[in-house]
Amino acid sequence: MRTGIIGTGRIGSTLARILVAAGHRVVLANARGPRTLDPLVAELGRAASAAHPAEAPDRAELLVLMVPFERVRGLLPPYAVQDKVLVDATNAFGGPGGAPADLGGRGSSDLVAEWYPDAQVVKSLNTMHFETLAVAGTTTAPGERLAHFTAGDDVKSKEIVAGIISDLGFAPVDTGPLHSGGILQQPGGPLFNRPLTEAQALAWISH
Repeated sequence: MRTGIIGTGRIGSTLARILVAAGHRVVLANARGPRTLDPLVAELGRAASAAHPAEAPDRAELLVLMVPFERVRGLLPPYAVQDKVLVDATNAFGGPGGAPADLGGRGSSDLVAEWYPDAQVVKSLNTMHFETLAVAGTTTAPGERLAHFTAGDDVKSKEIVAGIISDLGFAPVDTGPLHSGGILQQPGGPLFNRPLTEAQALAWISH
């Protein structure tokens, strides 16, 4: 599967590196244009290519949003992501100090799904610091893998994302529907920036 990563800062670039290391192909896109991605594409080799954000949906089967949350609306043509799995890996912050944004009780992924109503939105890959993401998947002992969480309303889409998480050496843990499960993962939620092993995450989910 070819994964489109939109947003190539520290977290997006890290995801690209570990995906390629796991045998996946990636399409990279950012607001500054494909030429600015030449060094990263050269580093990653033939498994990587670059595109404009609007081109990425045509070149990838799955898309990961890793841009600041405030840039998500209007970033892609809604028709371009019809029936695509759209992983919302963004985090909605509200201002100085890194406080969570006040969304009036709505989940940030609820808004992403509203802006892209024909996509299959899955909340995932947003709770882990990029430095942890870069190395934590190398632990493979049963129950000791760090968890990455998935939330969404389409079972098949969550299974696809869970498969990628497993390929990266992490444990996929389902937190439920997009609204309730997404709120658990976003800033201010109990699972945000809280590294848990697979055993710890499963125990937390079942409590």
